[in-house]
Amino acid sequence: VSPELRPAICALPSTHLAQFPAVAALAGQPERIAVLPLMQLLTITTCPEPWIQHDLYLIHDGTTVFYVGQSGCAFTRVWRHLQDGFKGRSLVGKFVRVNWPRSHRFTVELMPSRTASTDDAMCVNATRDRAEQELIGALQPCFNETHNPRPTPVPAGYKSPQATVSRPRHIKTMMREAEQAWQQATNRSAWEPPVSGLQDREEEA
Repeated sequence: VSPELRPAICALPSTHLAQFPAVAALAGQPERIAVLPLMQLLTITTCPEPWIQHDLYLIHDGTTVFYVGQSGCAFTRVWRHLQDGFKGRSLVGKFVRVNWPRSHRFTVELMPSRTASTDDAMCVNATRDRAEQELIGALQPCFNETHNPRPTPVPAGYKSPQATVSRPRHIKTMMREAEQAWQQATNRSAWEPPVSGLQDREEEA
């Protein structure tokens, strides 16, 4: 879907990919997807207008997809996972916390499931559900249980979500450290809105 994941999707057998038309469509339309490092997302507390309609999200590190999810606003839901990771309410949120600061380089992708022809609320929900199921089926994320008969094992080198962690103790600490890391990575102190809802990939080089 992003440049990192697109080769993995395109490498799927055509008979397999045919089962996931929504995934194939997204892989061919990168301009519809917002891609940003987790450390950048942690510096943004209000959903930017270009992302408000994005209702699907991925959290991954390279080609290893940890979680696929959906919500009315994907940006807000990712933030909820991060906050709930400190309360034991989100497995992927806890995974981010126990692997901090390495996890600040994880990638978050936000994307819309709907099209101009899916304005009806029931149609929107059905489209979102179907797209989420397709993403899970195609990418086999580590922490999704539903619609995922063969989840990818967490690769060696990452701490388990069940690991004991002493820090960071609070989401505000994570936010502060993420901002410092983002400033060092980009040589700037303020977040700038992405063009057309996309992170400028050149800044990540």
